[in-house]
Amino acid sequence: MSRRSSAKYKLDRRVGENVWGRAKSPINKRQSRPGQHGAARKGKLSDFGLQLMAKQKLKGHYGDVTEKQFRRTYDEAARRKGNTAENLIGLLESRLDALVYRAKFVPTIFAARQFVNHGHVTVNGVKANVPSYRLRPGDVVQVKDKSRSMALVLEALGSAERDIPDYIEVEPKAMTATFVRLPELADVPYACRMEPNLVVEYYSS
Repeated sequence: MSRRSSAKYKLDRRVGENVWGRAKSPINKRQSRPGQHGAARKGKLSDFGLQLMAKQKLKGHYGDVTEKQFRRTYDEAARRKGNTAENLIGLLESRLDALVYRAKFVPTIFAARQFVNHGHVTVNGVKANVPSYRLRPGDVVQVKDKSRSMALVLEALGSAERDIPDYIEVEPKAMTATFVRLPELADVPYACRMEPNLVVEYYSS
């Protein structure tokens, strides 16, 4: 069971945004932060506060990514040539669970982690059950035959909440998704504004 599945919408209220763009998000009805005094806890954030919020929002979007895993991903992005913020987005989107979510094989990023953990997908024909597995351009992810009739898969495929980004090619009948290329920030269909540049400032300060 996903560690945060029962409280996944707390992030929405904490940052004051609908992070995943879901109709069920409590932020659609009540925009205050969690807690008895949430409505009163509004104030201007410091530069550090803005950077921390940006980091928590981006990390939280990818579900149960731990701080250690996220920092390791940032360090890899910083080592690569080019813009660190763009590299960070590309690395996060190349996670296996992120692709399963973007391809609409499951309804949420939390379900994607479970789906991969339980061995419902293959990568290039080989079973893969590590959500953080890093895909390369050209890799093909496929839902196993016996898993295609699962209720959450059918729910996700029929949902109009999300669009499939153009850096992923999906064949609905074969239930395959090809990771075409590493995306940039502008390519990723985030439901709210992400600021990876502030995440870079947070870790480099």
